[in-house]
Amino acid sequence: MTETLPDPQYFSSFDGQSIAWRETGEGRPVILIHGLFSNAWTNWVRYGHARKVAASGFRVIMPELRAHGASAAPHDAAAYPPDALMRDNLALIAHLGLTEYDLGGYSLGARTTVRMLVAGGASPRRVVLGGMGLDGIVDTHRRGRHFRNILANFGKHERGTPEWMAEAFLKTTGGDPDALIHIVDTFVDTTRAELAAITQPTLVVCGEEDRDNGSAQELAEALPDARYAEVPGNHMSAIVKPEFGQAIADFLAA
Repeated sequence: MTETLPDPQYFSSFDGQSIAWRETGEGRPVILIHGLFSNAWTNWVRYGHARKVAASGFRVIMPELRAHGASAAPHDAAAYPPDALMRDNLALIAHLGLTEYDLGGYSLGARTTVRMLVAGGASPRRVVLGGMGLDGIVDTHRRGRHFRNILANFGKHERGTPEWMAEAFLKTTGGDPDALIHIVDTFVDTTRAELAAITQPTLVVCGEEDRDNGSAQELAEALPDARYAEVPGNHMSAIVKPEFGQAIADFLAA
């Protein structure tokens, strides 16, 4: 089935930056946030995940993070304060007037979801954390250094290395390295105590070969009401598998 990317809609975020989101489906709202270097098309639409979730009776809301997709991509470091992505997505919830909704994301989108929960501004019924492990939540600096190196040395990485693979992925999404390098400055660690205070039923879904952000099973164990689901693939390939979208649709519709 050929997938169609919904047209972007826009709102002005907490600092005046223009942030885009896309929607498909009708029913209970669910916000799904994409990962670093990605966009709504690549993570949610292209491989049918948004369609599957929408078919289960959901209005799928897919924001595009600042410096990604159709959202503003300023080069000024001042536009990327700590937790800017969390604040953007809380601003989207306020802009849409959502009170009853579900919330989730993949990779950086999962980390952003956690930050929204611990900030106290998000109160979803259910939560989905995809492609994320415990280390990627409690110690963001390791991955931050990895991505800063990729972007600071864009075009110089040895073919076949993880850095080269990430660079190749960024080229497919048309991202702006000079804007994206500042996204690393928005990363904020979350403590185990803060994780233990997240009481919503949570699905932690991850590729069976994905250790990019540490152990997803350990993340599930750190949450009071979480279950772990494993799908085929690694960090780059799990997101394209039909099992990934089906796991999310089944969990939200349960």
